Amino acid sequence: MSEAGEDTICGIATPPGEGGVGIVRISGPRAVAVAERVVRLRSGRRLRGSPSYCLHMVDMVFPSGASSADSKAEPAGNGWDPIDEGLVVWMKAPRSYTGEDVVELHCHGSQVVLRLLCEACVRAGARLAEPGEFTKRAFLNGRLDLSQAEAVLETITATTETALRMAQRNLRGELGRLVNELRERLLVLLCEIEAGIDFVEEDVVFINPERLADGLEEALGHVERLLNYAETGRRLREGVRVAIVGPPNVGKSSLLNVLLGENRAIVTDIPGTTRDVIEESVVWDGLRIALMDTAGVRHTDDVVEQEGIKRTRTAVEESDLVLLVLDVREAVKVEGWIKGSELALSYQGRQKIIVLSKGDLVESDLAVKAASLVADHCGLPVVVTSVRTGLGIDHLKQVIRHHLTQGLLEPRETVVFVNTRHRQALERAKAALIHTLDSIRNKRSAEVLAVDLRGAADALGEITGAITSDDILNGIFSRFCVGK
Repeated sequence: MSEAGEDTICGIATPPGEGGVGIVRISGPRAVAVAERVVRLRSGRRLRGSPSYCLHMVDMVFPSGASSADSKAEPAGNGWDPIDEGLVVWMKAPRSYTGEDVVELHCHGSQVVLRLLCEACVRAGARLAEPGEFTKRAFLNGRLDLSQAEAVLETITATTETALRMAQRNLRGELGRLVNELRERLLVLLCEIEAGIDFVEEDVVFINPERLADGLEEALGHVERLLNYAETGRRLREGVRVAIVGPPNVGKSSLLNVLLGENRAIVTDIPGTTRDVIEESVVWDGLRIALMDTAGVRHTDDVVEQEGIKRTRTAVEESDLVLLVLDVREAVKVEGWIKGSELALSYQGRQKIIVLSKGDLVESDLAVKAASLVADHCGLPVVVTSVRTGLGIDHLKQVIRHHLTQGLLEPRETVVFVNTRHRQALERAKAALIHTLDSIRNKRSAEVLAVDLRGAADALGEITGAITSDDILNGIFSRFCVGK
């Protein structure tokens, strides 16, 4: 890990494009020395002799006559080509983002200026940073654990307030704390098992099988709860896709419009108006939802409509949730709700909600009866709606959100992001714990128990980086931008 700070790196820390401010970041043992060859403080002082964690007004210059190998070059002065004027701040190790000496050059947000400043830093003795290298150094220097480092990227890519809030919990170490506490419990149990192995000839029992099994069952419960967060975390980061399907002319396009709050889809009384998938996104209470209006499903000889129905099936396969829209006037008939229920059951492997549309066109007691019959027949939630009067629309939104988040996003609930890498590690830990419990029941040797329990602890250690490999690190940090 000490290899992280052997050289000094630099990179542009602000996004591409024009802006009022741009930042070049420098980190490493020679960060201040590199910066001194690129900036000239208006105060006339050298950067190293100026207070850290303070902004200083500077001229930024290009060391045209200096070699990057010339470590004894003088600070910026006469004969140096001007690049820009701005501010500089240096943060002394270890109280910096990377845990090393860090200098930031704040200039105007011109891509030309930023490029020249990076070239100047390289000429002054730095090298260009690799993607994610600043955050990687923060991890290697103990400033962040691996789950916190991943939360940096989740924070950068958050598209909703809820996603940001979840990412911030991990950045503050919530997931790492939970995992470390769980891993410590397993290591305590492991120590007691291994102590019993060491003193087996003295016939000393350090932990009885019942207490060990209880501890493992409790740990398994914690692992399963963390796994329950995995799908919710994915949906918060990436958003979810909801397909609106059903027979022609039941109000699918009207439902899309009212859920979006705008007239996005054409609405007519002519069946088959929608021939293609119309997709628009909306954010409800921090959850980004892509709503897909699809062609009505029916038997038809129209080639274009057949293609639309084919695309409907594709949209269903790609969706996280299906809204099956049925006309409530048909649902009140026996043959109508049976046919609708059969259609709902045909969408295998997808979460489904049945929406009975046009609820204002029948008596309320008939609508309630139809909803009950359909729900009893297919075992799915049913919501009666009317886009004309607003009946059931707010309730439908609540039901959709609850299904998509599995009830894990209530305001008082503490939820952490569990990404794909975390989930895979947790699955391995779960399998190892189950195998350990099976070994206890089958009275296998303590050596076997110790191997399985060590596997569970190591899997948890991969989440925070207590145990990791170069391949894992390279895979994680390669997804970052260069300046982070």
